[in-house]
This record gives sequence, structure tokens and C-alpha cells, in this order.
Amino acid sequence: MSQQLPPLNALRAFEAVARHLSFTKAAAELNVTRAAISHQIKFLEDYLGFALVERKNRSITLSQGAEAALPKLRQGFDNLGEAVHLMRSEKHRQSITVCTTPSFASKWLIPRLHRFSLKYPDIDMQINSNVQLVTADLQGDAGGMDTFFRQNHVDVVIGFGAGQVAGAEKLFAVSAVPVCNPALVSDAHPHPLQQPEDLVFHTLLHDESNYVGHPSWVTWLKQQNVQGVNANRGLHFNHVSLALDAAVDGQGVLLAIKPLAQSDIDAGRLCIPFNLPIQLEHAYFIFRHEKNNNNQVDTDIFIDWLREEAQLQDRESSNG
Repeated sequence: MSQQLPPLNALRAFEAVARHLSFTKAAAELNVTRAAISHQIKFLEDYLGFALVERKNRSITLSQGAEAALPKLRQGFDNLGEAVHLMRSEKHRQSITVCTTPSFASKWLIPRLHRFSLKYPDIDMQINSNVQLVTADLQGDAGGMDTFFRQNHVDVVIGFGAGQVAGAEKLFAVSAVPVCNPALVSDAHPHPLQQPEDLVFHTLLHDESNYVGHPSWVTWLKQQNVQGVNANRGLHFNHVSLALDAAVDGQGVLLAIKPLAQSDIDAGRLCIPFNLPIQLEHAYFIFRHEKNNNNQVDTDIFIDWLREEAQLQDRESSNG
């Protein structure tokens, strides 16, 4: 295709002449002499085999063939301009890869990502969910973390665990609270949830996801000194998102990690029937591979933003 086209400079000169209907103005726009413009037009006419402009006294008009081709030519230059803009903007775009658990990604990170995108529009992000990292990588297995980063080309890991791996930074501590559909606390319910002992009339929902340190009704009921409630009965789920969905649907009462339930609480889909939290031993941690220097600047920006969001969450919890 390139061999069938005349030089781009000649086409550009013709487009400028056609737009201004003036050799002089076209020369000024392109920062060349009027003679150079005339030379380019003459070259293009010889190449095509017909006249493009007709000179009449001190004015010029376009030939019929030139008039017909001009819209397509202008469209072509517009497309070239857009292509160059995309190439230049791509030079400044950055990308980081963040790996976290599906529950943290869907319930905590993603609802906040619009704020990051507004603040840093030039940083692209890839979110990978990997449930295995919460069962081993943040429990003290440094070799596992090194292998994980090396094999998956990840910039940042956010996981739930003991945080015993060197370099792990605590993002925030975690508490668990009972949550349920607001209908279960309504006076219209036959047995509205007003005090912990009322749980005997309701189905307990259990998060039995495959990670160490998830909240337990046994622990919560013992800490609150609640008698007469069987801590093991109810519905059991192997994923926290399923348990949260069941709670939103009014299937029962879930002892949930509060940061993961907060978006549903804020939206009114869930409520806290009695604000009696228990502090969990494990927490959410950030980990970055020290040997991975790729995307260092944008990784630092993202981690700083995570810290800001964690601080904002703490302030909102204190005020609430």
C-alpha cells in the first residue's frame, strides 16, 4: 500500500493549500517557503497525472478530482493524528498487577478503585485473584512468596494472614460482627433480633472459606457469654462471598469480617443487629517482592493509596 501512495509531505501540502485556497497561507502553516509548496503540488500533479489546482489571476480553485478526494484525505490525516496521539499517550501509561483474594477484591478493593482511577488515570491495573496466597504465602512461607512473585509477575499482593513473612506490611486489623438483612431486626419479624440470645430463633450462617483465622460463631458466642445457642448449626459456606449473599438474601445471621461486609452495610443491604465485635488475630497485609524492580514508581503510588484508604476506613469506623 505504501508503494502506491505519493510522499506524505506532498499530500500534506495539498491538503493545506485546499483548505486555505492559498499557497502563501499553506506555506506559513507548514513553515516552508511558497516555492516549496508549489514544488510539492507540481510533484503530486505529475504523480497523479492531472491538475489539482487551477490558477486564476491571484486566486486558485480546486479541480473536480481534487474536490472529490479532499474529504477522504482530510479523514486520513485525522486518523493519522489520532494514531500518533495514542502512541504518545501509551508511552506515559503504566500498569501494575495486584494479586489478592476474590473476597477482598470484590468486597473491599473494587468498590474503592474508582477513586484510584480518578486520582491516577495514567496507571492501568490488572487484578488477579488467588485464594492460595491466604492459606500459605502470608503465613510465614517466605519461599512460597518468592516463588509466587517469580511465577506470576505480580507487583503487589494483598492477603489475609499472620503477616510473618519478612517485608509484609499490615494494611489494617480486622474485627468480625454479626450481620443480617434489615428485615430480621424489624418489629414485623416474629422474632426480631434485639439481643444476642435472640439468635436461637434464627439460622446461623458460617463462613468456612479455606483460610486460617476466619471468624467463628463458637468464639463469638463464648466471648459474649451467650447461652442456649448451638454454635455449629445453620448453613455452612466454603466462600465468604456466598455467605454474604445468603445474609443479604435474609437466609440468616452471618458473623462477618466487617471490612468485607461494609459495602453491603453502607448500601442498606445488611445491618449490624448488635454491635458486639470481636477482634481477629489475623489481619490484611501488603507484600511487595523486594527483588522485583519493575513498575517501582507506580507500585509505590498504589501502596500509598492503599494506606490512605485504610486510614479513611479507620476514621469512618471511629465516627460510626
